[in-house]
Amino acid sequence: MKSVRQYKAGTADVLILEDVEIPAIQKGEVLIQGLYTSVNYADIKTRMGSKGQSTFPITLGLDIVGHVIESKSSAFQKGDYVFAFPNGGSYQQVVAAKETLTFKIPETIDPLQAAALPTVTILSEILLKQIGDVQKEDTIVVHSAAGGVGTMLVKLAKHYGVSNIIGTVGDLSKKDYVLSIGADDVFTYDSFVEGVKQHTNGKGAQVIFDSVAGEVTKASLECLANFGTLVQFGNSSGKAGVISTSDVHNSCRNIKGFSLGTTRKEAPARLAPVVERIIPLFEGGQLSVPIARVYDLEEVQEAHRLIESRKHQGKILIRLIKDEN
Repeated sequence: MKSVRQYKAGTADVLILEDVEIPAIQKGEVLIQGLYTSVNYADIKTRMGSKGQSTFPITLGLDIVGHVIESKSSAFQKGDYVFAFPNGGSYQQVVAAKETLTFKIPETIDPLQAAALPTVTILSEILLKQIGDVQKEDTIVVHSAAGGVGTMLVKLAKHYGVSNIIGTVGDLSKKDYVLSIGADDVFTYDSFVEGVKQHTNGKGAQVIFDSVAGEVTKASLECLANFGTLVQFGNSSGKAGVISTSDVHNSCRNIKGFSLGTTRKEAPARLAPVVERIIPLFEGGQLSVPIARVYDLEEVQEAHRLIESRKHQGKILIRLIKDEN
């Protein structure tokens, strides 16, 4: 089978398409013939070595959609239509996955949507409902609102009836897109503090979702309401956000962190109830993921360059088999 491998950290040029053996599965695992996988910004950070030391060679990729072709799990059988968080990466045509990280989906859900939804939608649902505990009357701020997770945070918040959704972007060329998916207003990282204060009569937002970190974290604390929550779940800026105890003490504010990667590894059982809530939204047409572009597996370098350019809007997918339309 074809697999994208890398033997060192670096630019997109380190991604190489190779022929490799189909993985063997153990008890409690399934083998999946992939249709599509998605590209996430976490893949970029891993490729560049920003997420810690890797033991090369590695295959990138967090999630995959396809059909079970072999099962050593009583929960799955050959032919099941699933998405999964596989062992050892998803940029390859066949993957092994644990039963606890594999989820059946209705055949009525288009494979493009099924490939686009796992990471961004599961993460967004957890952030909104569990970590941020967002209420309908809240004002929320979604940083990087035109990105994959940002898009789904905005769309889910709109679906759940959140009263005031503010998105931030790197530049205002993405403003119309973010408004179109449900935001009530959009600001740049340089202007959002004043924008949020204007929207809230100076009180600030109840919940701010921060995947950028660095200076954006610092600025977020300038417009977070008393008793509000800053949800920190990434650092796409490559810089740490610095927080002082005085930022949270008298104001009764709190800062919560979350990692879907850690949850997959250490508490996978937390995911199944989330999947049960979001799948009906896709099946019923109430929710969809905007697709920016679909690349073939041999075009993976181009896919990475596009996501790094930050000029896309929506999810970037990789087609794993040529005859799938």
